[in-house]
Amino acid sequence: MSEAILTPIEKKPMGFTAGVLALAGAVAGLFIGTAQGSGLLGVVAGAVLMAGLAFLAMQVLGEEMEKPVRWAMIAIVAIAGVLLGGPPGLVVGALFGWFFGWFIYWVGLGRYRERLLPYLTGGQVLWHYAFRVICGAIFVFLITPILVVMPLSFNAENFFTFTPEMLRFDPEGYSLKHYRDFLTNPEWTGAVKNSLMIAPVATLISVSLGTLAAIGLSQSHVPGRRAIMAILISPMIVPLIISATGMYFFYSKIGLVGTYWGIVLAHAVLGIPFVIITVTATLVGFDRSLTRAAANMGANPVTTFFKVQMPLILPGVISGGLFAFITSFDEVVVVLFIGSAELQTLPWQMFTGLREQISPTILAAATILVAISICLLTTVEILRRRSEKLRGMSPG
Repeated sequence: MSEAILTPIEKKPMGFTAGVLALAGAVAGLFIGTAQGSGLLGVVAGAVLMAGLAFLAMQVLGEEMEKPVRWAMIAIVAIAGVLLGGPPGLVVGALFGWFFGWFIYWVGLGRYRERLLPYLTGGQVLWHYAFRVICGAIFVFLITPILVVMPLSFNAENFFTFTPEMLRFDPEGYSLKHYRDFLTNPEWTGAVKNSLMIAPVATLISVSLGTLAAIGLSQSHVPGRRAIMAILISPMIVPLIISATGMYFFYSKIGLVGTYWGIVLAHAVLGIPFVIITVTATLVGFDRSLTRAAANMGANPVTTFFKVQMPLILPGVISGGLFAFITSFDEVVVVLFIGSAELQTLPWQMFTGLREQISPTILAAATILVAISICLLTTVEILRRRSEKLRGMSPG
């Protein structure tokens, strides 16, 4: 879209600016006031304070004082944060000061419409930003538990809460002892070893069977494709406790309860739906004329699969394998039903630690698992983009 038709910057009425800033200040005051023991007072104080600062910045000082005002807000709110919450309050206050110093001029000068089309109505502009705020709020809601667990894993004490030393950023309040316990304690190292013995084999079985199932179900002549697909992905839909119960009764009849292969096969069953879905999505853009051309050149089906089809669907296969690996590595319910004391996996050990020992080493294990998951999901995203490029769905 050409820059020539974008909405120019236009200063907004003071009533509009003060109202928007009062609303934003009320939301921020709700969190700060709740932390101090009075949410209602925080809402009122935040709304009044931000409306007053908006009037001061836009009407008294003016646009030409933008940079000094923004720096002053960072300093003032950071000092207030120190008084209310110590060193953590300093960091939070500085961030709040920076945000609101920018937000006042962003709203007051109409910069929020700078990159929007000029014919959008006020309601459309409101929904444009409300949608992003809602998505951001959901993201914060989902990511906050992870952000809380990670610093707690460095707690020098055997607590599941932030100690006064941690809140003061005192080095004495932080330690790597929980990570040392995770890496040296035989219970934890044995659990990691079992998980690393089970997850790769389960992933291999899931990828092999899931890829073949996806390729077969992608053929238009296969009867009852939808019904077969529904059955194959049912482990993803059925509550896990029901699947675990069914596996227990079935495996007990054939002697697989408490065995290595019993857990491997159970995890493979749980991972197959992820492989089927990702490979099926990759096959949507697959050019089937390539396989017909290979057949016309004399290639047998096996050669065609490995030389023509597999290189193009490989990103989807690897993505499905990564999801299957994560599913196996993080799964605990099925292991509790069909596992044994000698085959305790890492999630089982974490569950036991929460139920019996309340060991903070769980926090270190959780942090390591989060780091591994982030790396794997980053790999999945890279492979997804590569798959789109190979299929011509995104620019190279």
